[in-house]
Amino acid sequence: MVRYKSEWPSVEELVMCTVKKVFPQGAFVTLDEYGGKEGMVHISEVASGWIKNIRDHVRENQKVVCKVLAVDPKRQQVDLSIRRVKDSERRWKAQRVKLNQRAEKLLELAASKLGKTLDQAYEEVGFKLQERFGDLHSAMEAAARDSGSLVGLVDDPWAKTIAELARDSIQTPSYRVTGNVILSSMAPNGVEIIKSAMINARDSVRDEDINLEIYYVGAPRYRIEVTAPSYKAAENAMQRAVEMMIEAVTKAGGKGEFQRSG
Repeated sequence: MVRYKSEWPSVEELVMCTVKKVFPQGAFVTLDEYGGKEGMVHISEVASGWIKNIRDHVRENQKVVCKVLAVDPKRQQVDLSIRRVKDSERRWKAQRVKLNQRAEKLLELAASKLGKTLDQAYEEVGFKLQERFGDLHSAMEAAARDSGSLVGLVDDPWAKTIAELARDSIQTPSYRVTGNVILSSMAPNGVEIIKSAMINARDSVRDEDINLEIYYVGAPRYRIEVTAPSYKAAENAMQRAVEMMIEAVTKAGGKGEFQRSG
């Protein structure tokens, strides 16, 4: 399993887990990406509604995607939720795990070409790539698109070798995220306030790699679609745009709310 520099996940992070023990009040799981650290899913976080038999929902050795609710390193405790993970998030996480496993194989191959081990690869470049790009596969995608994207971040032999392997092995798809923002203003020029907020937000996040479009659904609802070369970039652009729109409208006396799709 792909390794991470951080010993503990962050709150709200999606993590891949393996169910180790199921009992009447919940389940103990291991966090696959964090050295097999143990976490707990309380029965109230297994599924929505009343649960008659917990084993109808989870079983030993099952792979589950969980959302991190709380982390207490001193107590070695991680609280998790299964029911709060949307279907779209579950599919995305499962896909990212597979892609990052493939990316790790490329990192290992690059290390072999340079006469180094995978452990050395992580220490010298792997963790740096995760920190900059979010995960290994996103870093490989960036290197496949632009061979100079790793220059200055890692030593030249690593940058050149990884870029060569990435160009031959990594496809560079586009990721799309969507959501709805609800904006309202009772001011005489409320329509112009909202329009200006949307235009400014859209233009602030658009660049050659990121495209953001806003569509009118029906007052006061507007649909946002962001397309970017990585899921993380799309999510970040969506968040920045939404925050800018809501801030501009509320400062002018209006109201704003965001609703994620999927």
